[in-house]
Amino acid sequence: MFWVNEKIRADKVRLIDEKGEQKGVVPLNAALLTAKEKGLDLVAISAESVPVVCKIMDYSRYKFDKDKKRKKSRKISRAGQMKEMRMGPLIEKHDIDTKNRHIRKFITKGYKVKVTVFFRGRQMAHIDIGKDVLLGVVEEFKDIAVCEQNPKLEGNRMTIMLKPSK
Repeated sequence: MFWVNEKIRADKVRLIDEKGEQKGVVPLNAALLTAKEKGLDLVAISAESVPVVCKIMDYSRYKFDKDKKRKKSRKISRAGQMKEMRMGPLIEKHDIDTKNRHIRKFITKGYKVKVTVFFRGRQMAHIDIGKDVLLGVVEEFKDIAVCEQNPKLEGNRMTIMLKPSK
């Protein structure tokens, strides 16, 4: 957090103008007056140094740009996150369509999607049905996603990984 305008507590400050040029050590009142004349804010960049280093800038614009950059970096880092969609091997066509709409939404937002088919009891004897369901999902999204992991049986569940294609 930076000190801005009247919140700066120093007698003299090292002033940097809006173009980045150093103006030297000036009294705080003169620096505040210069900033006010230009319609900008006086912001303490380095409050620990002696004298305090201050820059003339549009502080609200600076905060806006900083927040925008932070949101963009958070969005980029989200690409590594994963969503999971669970199904049963005897899932009906309408239910698959509903789940596929959700998967499409996740992939277009940049998420990886793990699609899982759960087998219960005697369903383990018909693993091929679950594999067909997963391969149908892969076929559905071949235009926008790449199958990162082929159908893989782990205990009573079979999974695949879909990631957005570039």
